[in-house]
Amino acid sequence: MTMHVLCFLVFLAAMQRTTEAVEYSFSNNALSTPGGVRFRDEIGEEYAKQTLDSATQFIWGIFQQNGPGDRKNVEKVSLLVDDMDGVAYTSNNEIHVSGRYVNGYSGDVRIEITGVLYHEMVHVWQWDGNGEGPGGLIEGIADYVRLKANYAPSHWRKAGEGQKWDQGYDVTARFLDYCESLKSGFVAELNQKMRTAYSDQFFVDLLGKSVDQLWNDYKAKYGNLP
Repeated sequence: MTMHVLCFLVFLAAMQRTTEAVEYSFSNNALSTPGGVRFRDEIGEEYAKQTLDSATQFIWGIFQQNGPGDRKNVEKVSLLVDDMDGVAYTSNNEIHVSGRYVNGYSGDVRIEITGVLYHEMVHVWQWDGNGEGPGGLIEGIADYVRLKANYAPSHWRKAGEGQKWDQGYDVTARFLDYCESLKSGFVAELNQKMRTAYSDQFFVDLLGKSVDQLWNDYKAKYGNLP
């Protein structure tokens, strides 16, 4: 075997490792309801599964998880549309979307659910500090990814708003965006640190200030909005 062929085979093996396929399954359990029908007609299974894959690739990029060793070992993600209250939740690599929410949404439901799916896919891939991470931070990281993917809805609170850094969702997402502006790759490094544990000290390690000081700086930058 020539050295050229050997190098090519090594390259192919490396490519296989970095582009491991994730399987996506879909089930619409709400087809007997208006929301299930609207999901089928205005979003559809094919688009939904494509969105899950696009979200996965985007999340790996945000988290700088370039190889399987950097990521959770997830081989399959299931998306289910259910007749339930709320918007969506993720458990055991299963994303459940509310058909009732789909039915009641007054805007572009495809765009809205795309953003929801990006948020929920983050919960599949992110590290949670081995269960120690603050819930508000976990949700804030998910909404940060949604923000960076340009799927933030217009009703989100603006930069500088909110009561505390780990308030969660849009408030924490905006704060994390501020932290990212101080150090590119901050969110990726924070997520990596949360692989096995969590501590507020991570903010000091990465940015040189306590999270409370960073929050105060952030609030001051935007005029201490309520």
